[in-house]
Amino acid sequence: MIQRISAFTGTWLPAIVLAAAALAFATPSTFAPLGGIVTYLLMIIMLGMGMTLRPADFTIIGRRPWPVILGVIAQYLVMPLVGYGLARAFDMEPMLAVGMILVGAAPGGTASNVMVYLSKGDTALSVAMTSVSTLLAPLLTPVLVLWLAGEFLPVDAGALLVSILQIVLVPVVVGLLLRRFATRFVEKVIDALPLVSVVGITLVVMAVVAGSADALLEVGALVLLAVVLHNGFGLGLGYALAKLGRLPVTGRRAVSIEVGMQNSGLAAALATAHFNPVAALPAAVFSVWHNISGSLLAGYWSRRPARDAEPVPEDAAS
Repeated sequence: MIQRISAFTGTWLPAIVLAAAALAFATPSTFAPLGGIVTYLLMIIMLGMGMTLRPADFTIIGRRPWPVILGVIAQYLVMPLVGYGLARAFDMEPMLAVGMILVGAAPGGTASNVMVYLSKGDTALSVAMTSVSTLLAPLLTPVLVLWLAGEFLPVDAGALLVSILQIVLVPVVVGLLLRRFATRFVEKVIDALPLVSVVGITLVVMAVVAGSADALLEVGALVLLAVVLHNGFGLGLGYALAKLGRLPVTGRRAVSIEVGMQNSGLAAALATAHFNPVAALPAAVFSVWHNISGSLLAGYWSRRPARDAEPVPEDAAS
């Protein structure tokens, strides 16, 4: 039953998040108090991510380092610069500009692994890219935000570093340790982890929308356009860089989706904690849109099997 519910919520995640955002927008006072627990929600999601990882997920780094290195460089190069460029092009107010850059400087989102699998891409590469970019986030995200967003608002890179360590690195490491030393417990709860992630990201979006409902009325169309372009540039440039790096088609699909889909929940949590809910608006909109675009792209590619595709091992598919 848990597997069925998790599969259902994963499939309909864009619709669930969109409906939740509309509800929070309609009655913001009801859901505004959720803003105080956004950080804890993200910690739970990242703990779940850590519990799903295994040493085998990192072996690709030793066997095929170039695709992982290329993908992570693209992740932390394309999206931050595109976010900055769009903020300047649309002459965004400082809070929204910082929000765009925060989304761009976030690591890859965990939903990307599912999209890569559905698109018949290189799932092992996708998992490795998500894991590596997540582990590098405490170092790279604050540096990128300080570099690119510093001209819009004062940025405390040290405080960002501490927050990312608390929200990302510590929970992921704890999850890895639980997977290693409490295997029976993890096996009992692992089927529920996708459901926990869906609930967590939905509550984060509701908190952000409720906290910035007034601003959303004023700048909603602008933010939506900027987010659609941000995501589209990420998907397109990710694929182009992977092709330039001579990755096979399955690898190009993995890098494209990994670069285009961000951990927008982390961006929303950092924006709420260190700036204000308006800065979290791009992340909230991104949470909805990248799942829609990722699903559409995965559906398109799934009907066009790559010539270099290899059968996916059963354990990787699961």
